[in-house]
Amino acid sequence: MAGASKPGTVSTKQQRIVELAKQAPPMGFTSLAYFMDIDWLRQAYLRTRKDGAVGVDGQTAADYAVHLEANLQSLLDRAKSGTYRAPPVRRVHIPKGTGNETRPIGIPTFEDKVLQRAVVMLLEPIYEQDFLDCSYGFRPGRSAHQALQALWQQTMDMKGGWIVEVDVRKFFDTLDHSHLRAFLQQRVRDGVLLRLIGKWLQAGVLEDGTWTTTEAGSPQGGVISPVLANVYLHYVLDVWFAQEVKPRLRGRAFLIRYADDLVMGFACEDDARRVLEVLPKRFGKYGLTLHPTKTRLVPFGRPPGPRTEADSGKGDDPGTFEFLGFTHYWGRSWKGNQVVKRKTASSRLDRALARIAAWCRANRHRPAAEQHQTLRQKVRGHFAYFGITGNSEALRRFRHEVTRIWRKWLSRRHRRGPLSWLRFTELLKRYPLPPAVVVHSVYRRAGEALT
Repeated sequence: MAGASKPGTVSTKQQRIVELAKQAPPMGFTSLAYFMDIDWLRQAYLRTRKDGAVGVDGQTAADYAVHLEANLQSLLDRAKSGTYRAPPVRRVHIPKGTGNETRPIGIPTFEDKVLQRAVVMLLEPIYEQDFLDCSYGFRPGRSAHQALQALWQQTMDMKGGWIVEVDVRKFFDTLDHSHLRAFLQQRVRDGVLLRLIGKWLQAGVLEDGTWTTTEAGSPQGGVISPVLANVYLHYVLDVWFAQEVKPRLRGRAFLIRYADDLVMGFACEDDARRVLEVLPKRFGKYGLTLHPTKTRLVPFGRPPGPRTEADSGKGDDPGTFEFLGFTHYWGRSWKGNQVVKRKTASSRLDRALARIAAWCRANRHRPAAEQHQTLRQKVRGHFAYFGITGNSEALRRFRHEVTRIWRKWLSRRHRRGPLSWLRFTELLKRYPLPPAVVVHSVYRRAGEALT
């Protein structure tokens, strides 16, 4: 791209922010916008997805790129002068599960995404020095699989214990703006950035042609929303748990959080019950509520050993809990040892298969080669996330069900009746679906570590 920014220049500025944040942890930054120049915006543009849905203005990334330099310069001038007007986000709803419940997603305009990305690039170097190790969601170099591995390691080291599943109701919709501003101002006191964030929080949403203001929340889908969510829960939960809760407990305890999905583990039952009792009050203090039935205490101690049928059902078997799309339970390894295992949560498996079925139904008229290409990508994407050690059975079931669903909707294309399994088997030889693969294998990682 002509006039492309120099990543080294941006990374050097970010490193300078990192150094300042490390040198003075309590310091509030008053001149962050000074770092944001045309090179910074160019880099923000390069880091912004170009294939996302369009916002309320209908402008695509290709449209914006036609006069890129002029658009970026205008954006920089408006952002720094305070004349930038944050457009409302376009709200759409996506299925949340297999029922009728949906999740609202806010889609900013492309220009808004670029500016939000530029501000995120300023905030991340600061808060990455503040955020605790228990936080994994939407952070550079951290992933959901790292959170799952940390949870597995902690539960194994503690031999299970007691798990508190926490479900924050509509977190992104109820996030309190006044508390968020107070949290931000502990580290960010730059007027330009605070004004921009305030405009995004108050921009409102456009849905079915109707514009409504928002008194609380940050649109799920906005580029800056994950950082704001992490800042909010860093002060509401992470710091509180590390500095105030853990020192008062009798036994070991841990917290694993991925954005607003979180679980806590405790070695002692009374510690778990005490924390579970105060959690609603702590979250309520900052305008958040916990789901009364989905927030629960799960006994997760390691099973006592081999048991007879007469022993089952006596109430001392460990329970199960869900986190990041997986059901966590106790099972036996190949060597017969008690280990924590993970399998695809039934709700997530049903949701994935429902989406596959909906796609096959809508695209059954397309040539088999085109359908195969897309289905192969969808199956690989599923395996890329759910392909972890111990989950092979669920992966094989998913592949089997996708195969069955594909045959069903291919059969609907003909009036001659269902596509026979013989003919469908011949088609699969030509257009095979990917095999069930454990992408994230602990055995493969161990082998790589030995080489």
